[in-house]
Formats: sequence, structure tokens, C-alpha cells
Amino acid sequence: MSKSPTIAVLGLGRMGTAIATRLAKQDRHVVGWTRSGRSVGGIAMAPDPIDAVAKADVIFLALFDGEACRHVVDRVCGSLRANAVMVNLSTISPTEASKLAHQLGPCYVHAPVLGSVSAAATGALQILAAANMDAFNLVRPTLDALGHVRRINDPYTAAALKLIANSSLAGAVLTLGDSLRQADALGLPRSQVLDVLELGQLGGLVARKRPFLASQPADVEAEFTIGALAKDMALLTAESDTPLRSAAELAATPAGPDADIAAAATVPAVDGAVLRPLRAYIRGHASGDADHFRDAFLPSAHIEGIRDCLFTSWSLNEYCALFNGLPAENEAIRFRRIDSVDVYGSVATATMTLRHGVDTFIDIFLLIQVGGRWLIANKAYHRSSPPAAAPA
Repeated sequence: MSKSPTIAVLGLGRMGTAIATRLAKQDRHVVGWTRSGRSVGGIAMAPDPIDAVAKADVIFLALFDGEACRHVVDRVCGSLRANAVMVNLSTISPTEASKLAHQLGPCYVHAPVLGSVSAAATGALQILAAANMDAFNLVRPTLDALGHVRRINDPYTAAALKLIANSSLAGAVLTLGDSLRQADALGLPRSQVLDVLELGQLGGLVARKRPFLASQPADVEAEFTIGALAKDMALLTAESDTPLRSAAELAATPAGPDADIAAAATVPAVDGAVLRPLRAYIRGHASGDADHFRDAFLPSAHIEGIRDCLFTSWSLNEYCALFNGLPAENEAIRFRRIDSVDVYGSVATATMTLRHGVDTFIDIFLLIQVGGRWLIANKAYHRSSPPAAAPA
């Protein structure tokens, strides 16, 4: 390969455009292709991906997902020059990365990147590059122009590490959203809250995303969209076969898939209508008045759990009969807290912690919206008690 290789960039979305522009500004010969056919200033455009790779020494894939990668690779693999190297910067599943590596052999480098569009534009990306040593050495000078390169053992591991890194970002965004909603509930000024959050563990994220967090301006272009991050979290859960809360939360964000990830931190608090039956349930325990439970539950509801080592299933009437209309003697020291509420259209789930004397209950609720009103359809609970004292 020559000292100044010809570089093809296939996929000129936000990240692909930033990468191609960065390389072109360093006087590298760059040709680009994008499915939309749009032009990018300063980049020679090819009408077809086959034309783009025909004279290229290094081919970058900067595509949205594994399906797009497979489609483009199948289309161009027969047109690659001898000794050309394909570098896949896309975020795809570990299994997809392994299949592409098997298909292309030693000319394939799987190199997902950590960092936003601004990092790509300034050469500050973190690049996880998996390749055999010959291919790695050939593309290393070009990758160095984009950021810091970390060599990874194999494509599966590189793809998995990228998803893990993005899962931490998803968690940070959603945690930030929790902080902002709690601050709103306390009546704190948003600007002051953001000032203080910048001082803490989320400071870097808050500083980068402050324009979105402060006023959600329509004229600020998204660098990393909710749709892209939700796609990554879905890939991670499918590959690991392990639940991931952020996957569902991002997919359900009302801001929409094309919004910046910061919009996921500005989702308003749960509608009070969903909380109404849960608060009625709390009032029932606090007062001992079963009418609050009848207000909270569907008439067909059941309350189920393990009691005295036996499975117990009460109808609503049987459950209400347990209460005598008076608060418990130790009500002053009892504690109840709604821990989580997740709404999915006309159904919702919720969890609650109740400390009643020596016993702690974790209640799990299924709610449904009936006739415009939220009601608890069923409840299951776990009861934990301190171990019995050993005999003297």
C-alpha cells in the first residue's frame, strides 16, 4: 500500500461525513458513497459503492446496522483490489462482526469507535480495532488520523466492547433523566440544577448536552440519536440474552428516534393518573380503610404471594376483609415507597417497597387503563422477615 492510500468511505451519515471530511482535510484522497446520493462538500462522490471501492486501498464502512453492512459487503466484495483492507466502523452485534470477518478473511478490520461527531471531526475518537497484524499495520496510520487506536483480539470482542461502552452511556443518560425529574418535582430551577450536575459524576455528559437539556432547541443537530442508541441496546440484549432496562426505556422515549440522546433525559415524570391507584393503595394501608383498595383495584384483581411457606391467592374481597378500618398500632413507624413505574400504552408495571414493622414487602403491580382510568389488575408480593432468634 502506498504512503497515501486512496480511501473510500461507504456511508455518509453524521459520523461517516465527519470521518471523510477529517481525512480529506489532511490531504488524503477520499471518495465517498451514500445510499441517499447526497453530496458532501470537499469529498469526491461515487455513484455506486462498487465504483467507490474499485481503486481504494482502504474502505471504511460507516453504516447504521448489521443489515446495511451485509448488504454493502455482498455488493462490493467481488470488486475489492488485491491487498485492499475493509475497516468496519459500524456498531453491529458481535455475531454479525464475526460473520463478516469470516466472509472477508484477513482483509477485514472490525474497528467500532467510541466518541461523537465532534470527536471524529477533531481526531479524538477511541477506536477498538480487531485485525490480524498485517492488516492492522496497513491501516494504522489512517486510523491514527481519527483518534487513539486500541488493538483488540478479535472482531466479536471488539463489537461486544462497543456495545458495553454504549450501555454505560445509555445508563448515564437515563440516570440524568431521573435527576432532572426529581429536581423538577422539588421545584428547582433547571439552570441551577445543571450547574451543580456539571460538578459531579455526570458532569461531562451535562456539559456536552446542555443545549438540549436547558431548552431542547430544534436548531441544534443531534450527534447521536435515540434511535441509534436504542438499536445498540437491543443488539446487546439479544446477544447477551440478558434483560437490560435501558433498551426498553430508550425504545419508549416519546421524543422519537431522530432526537439526540439527551432528549431521553428530558422525558417528563410519569402521569399522575398512573400513580393514582398506587397512592390509593398506600392510603388503604395507612388508614386500614378497605375502600381505598376498592378504589385502587379492578374488582377481578387478585393479590398473590407466599405466606407462611404456602402460596396464597386472595380475591379483592378476601383481601379487603383483612382490614378493620383502623390504622395499625405501629403505623407511625411504617414506611411505603413507590420505586418504579413503567408505562406501555394502556398497561403499566410498578414496584413498591413497604416496611411494616419487622416485615418488608416488595409489591409488584400490573396496571391497566380502563375507560380512561388506571386501575391495578393484579398484585404479587414478596415478604421478608428477620430470621428467628436462636434458642438460648
